[in-house]
Amino acid sequence: MTKLFDYNQHFEGCVDQVRAEGRYRYFANLERKVGAFPKAIYRMPDGRSKEITIWCNNDYLGMGQHPVVLKAAREALENSGSGAGGTRNISGTTRYVVELEESVADLHRKESGLVMSSGYVANEGALGTLGKLMPNCAIFSDEMNHASMIHGIKDSKQQKFIYRHNDMGHLEDLLKSVDIDRPKIIAFESVYSMEGDISSIEEICDLADKYNAMTYLDEVHAVGLYGPRGGGVAEERGLMDRIDVIEGTFGKAYGAMGGFITGNATLIDAVRSYAPSFIFTTALPPAVSAAAMAAVEHLKVSDIERQRVRRNVKLLKDGLTQAGLNFLQGDSHIVPLIVGEPNCCREVTDILMNEYNIYVQPINYPTVPRGTERLRLTATAAHSEEDVRHMVATLEHLWTTHHQLMKAVA
Repeated sequence: MTKLFDYNQHFEGCVDQVRAEGRYRYFANLERKVGAFPKAIYRMPDGRSKEITIWCNNDYLGMGQHPVVLKAAREALENSGSGAGGTRNISGTTRYVVELEESVADLHRKESGLVMSSGYVANEGALGTLGKLMPNCAIFSDEMNHASMIHGIKDSKQQKFIYRHNDMGHLEDLLKSVDIDRPKIIAFESVYSMEGDISSIEEICDLADKYNAMTYLDEVHAVGLYGPRGGGVAEERGLMDRIDVIEGTFGKAYGAMGGFITGNATLIDAVRSYAPSFIFTTALPPAVSAAAMAAVEHLKVSDIERQRVRRNVKLLKDGLTQAGLNFLQGDSHIVPLIVGEPNCCREVTDILMNEYNIYVQPINYPTVPRGTERLRLTATAAHSEEDVRHMVATLEHLWTTHHQLMKAVA
C-alpha cells in the first residue's frame, strides 16, 4: 500500500532544519508606550512582563509617537473610519493618499508619486513591471540588494547581472557587455541596512549616463534621515535629479506604514496601470496615510530629530571603538556588530534580554550571508545619551565576563 504524504511531518522537518542551523526566529511580544519609546513592555511566554529598551528598531526618528503624527492619524480615523474599503481601482482613492503622493513627489522633486502597501511591494511591483514593459531589458543589481528588489527583478523575467557590492569597476564591465541601445536598469540602494554603508550614487549615475541606463534607487533606510528635507542620501548629495526612480517607505524613519515610488509622470502612470501588486492590493487606510503625510511634511522643515540621531550614532560608534568592539565601519546611522555564528548570535541577544533588559534581534542567514551573523544596532533620536552609554557599557561588560562567547565580536 502506498504511504500517503504526511504534510505535518514534512513541515516539522522543515522547521527542525532551521532550528538545527541556529537560525530559528523567535518573535518578542512587545508593547510600545507613547512617550516612552525606545522603552517597551516585553510580555514573556510565562505570562510575566518587564520593561526593556529596544535597540534594533527602524523608527529611527521616533516619529511613530510624535504628537503631529498621532494627531493626524486620530483626525483621519474620526473623519473617514478605519479602512480603505478595497483597492483604489474599485473603491476609489481617499484624499489622504492623493495628498501623500503629492507630498513624496515634492520631497524628491519629481513629477509624480505612487503609494503602495509597503516598501517591499513598491520594489517588487515597480522593478517587476518596469522590466516587463521594456523588451529585452537588462537589469543590473548590487549583490547586497534587498529581497524585495531581487523578487521584482526575478518577476520581470528579464536578464539580470549581479555586480559585486558597490564595485563600480565590476558594474562597468557588466554594462559594457550589453549593447548600448538595449534598455537597462541599474537597481541599487542608498543605505545598505545590514552593512551600514552607503552606495556610490554619483559614480552609478555617471555610468548610467555613459551606457544609457535608467537608475532605480531604494532610499528606504534614508528617507527622513538624510538631506535638508529628508529626501535621502541623493538629496544630501545633490543627485536627486539624476535618479529616474526613487523608492522609499513610510515604515521606518516616518514611523507609519506603506511604500512609494517617485519619478516622471509617464513612468509612474505605467507602473500604476500595469503592476499587479498595486492593482490588486487594498489601499492604505486613512489613518495610516494621514500619519505618513504628517511625518513627511514635518521632517521637510524640522532638523531636530536628524541632529539627535547623528549625536547618538556618533556616541555609539565612539563608545564601541573605545571598548575595542569590532563593527562594520560604514558611513550610515546603522551599526552592525559582527558575531559570525548563529547560535552564538542568539545566545548574545538572549543574555542582553534576560539579564540586561535590552532587546536586540539576532540577524542570521538568509538575511545576511552565513558566517556574518550580527547584531544590527540602531541608535534612534528617541534614545537618550544615558541609553547609549549604558548599551556600550553592557556590551563591554559582556566582552569581559563572557570572553569565550564574545570572542568573535572583537
